[in-house]
Amino acid sequence: MIRSMMASALLAPTAMAMVAAPVPALAQANGDLAAVQRHLQSVQTMTADFTQTDRAGKVLTGTLTMKKPGKIRFQYEKGVPLLIVADGGALTFIDYSVKQVQRWPIKNSPLGVLLDPSRDIGRYAKVVPSADPRLLSVEANDPKHPEYGKITLVFARDASAPGGLMMQGWVALDSQNNRTTIRLSNQRFGVPVDDKAFRFNDPRRTPTRN
Repeated sequence: MIRSMMASALLAPTAMAMVAAPVPALAQANGDLAAVQRHLQSVQTMTADFTQTDRAGKVLTGTLTMKKPGKIRFQYEKGVPLLIVADGGALTFIDYSVKQVQRWPIKNSPLGVLLDPSRDIGRYAKVVPSADPRLLSVEANDPKHPEYGKITLVFARDASAPGGLMMQGWVALDSQNNRTTIRLSNQRFGVPVDDKAFRFNDPRRTPTRN
């Protein structure tokens, strides 16, 4: 379910398929990948609404807040006792209903692609062919660490958006093949974001009595 968001990267076209592709197609793919890199590097802050769908079809909604490097918050809709937040070093999953807290290094999660503008996605990501020229999908994975999972980022071509691309969301697949789809809407870039947004109340702490 939500843990599939913590998985790492993406399925990519096979090396054989890439070799067989015509030179113009390879050039287009390289240009698209460079555009994705420019988008990721140019976005320093972002807020958006999100819709999350897990493999069972369960849908949750909420708001996303991001600030680079390394900070993100998924605030779920009222009544959902879950929170995912990264403070710059670790990605933390909190389930307030059972007072459970789990942490992963950001670099071991697919969200590391979004939160580290210094990463060269050309080393681990490839463009996925799309029947719709208005859309651009990029898959990435770390072949040395299949346990991190896979992620596919989806963009719409939009000249008014950072780098000419508007992120539509992503699909994360963990090492147990649990799939989570995130769809974004109402994206806003360059908005002021206070670092306090990436703090959370630890449910494991016992309130101090005076």
